Amino acid sequence: MTGAAGGLGQAMRSRLKANCETLRLSDLNPLDAAQLGEELVQADLSDMAAVQQMVAGCQAIVHFGGISVEQPWGPILQANIIGVYNLYEAARMHGVKRVVFASSNHVMGFYRQSEVVDAKSPPRPDGLYGLSKAFGEDISRLYFDRYGIETACVRIGSSYAEPRDRRMLATWLSFDDLHRLITACLTTPVLGHSIIYGTSYNSVSWYDNHLARHIGYRPLDSSDAFREAVYARTDEPDLTDPVVQFQGGGFVKIGPL
Repeated sequence: MTGAAGGLGQAMRSRLKANCETLRLSDLNPLDAAQLGEELVQADLSDMAAVQQMVAGCQAIVHFGGISVEQPWGPILQANIIGVYNLYEAARMHGVKRVVFASSNHVMGFYRQSEVVDAKSPPRPDGLYGLSKAFGEDISRLYFDRYGIETACVRIGSSYAEPRDRRMLATWLSFDDLHRLITACLTTPVLGHSIIYGTSYNSVSWYDNHLARHIGYRPLDSSDAFREAVYARTDEPDLTDPVVQFQGGGFVKIGPL
């Protein structure tokens, strides 16, 4: 698992131990000491030699590594463009056959909140971060078509302990459901190259996963239990604000390109 020192990496570290005999954890930043059944590899995704060492001997990769928010082009280029190329090239060279790629809802951020998208809807990134994730999906497709490396591109919504605002009532993904989703991606008999929206079983949703039923993901949690509390602590939305109009929320207005 790359990005093991990040928020989702920390949340999945103990959970993913149930999925393998040895969980190799990697990040650019230092990690806590290895526990039973863990290996630690500190690696910069933009360093091909380091990524080769990181991937060697692995059967599958859960890729959380890289930049996870909107930033200037330089860091995104190194981590999310060069880094994801290095990852797939290393996977090809070392015979890794399955990848769970943490894509993002921000690949689709300029669709309106009144629309529902599925895996065949054309990407509409809401910034450089979303654009980099669209690139990651494309390179994973190339490596499936040419080399047979299966990938689940998981367009993660908002994975936190609980929804933080009204938008997250539609995008929320519980940590337990994220683990269920990763497990389904790793264990389904035929994964192919698949796009799946990573959310829990929320009543309000902008995402249609009917084209990913072969993965076998069944969310058990829902943002609905938090709805009243979220409404009580947040203001009524301004329907003229692009943050409210578009699925990408605040990302549609973050900084100049």
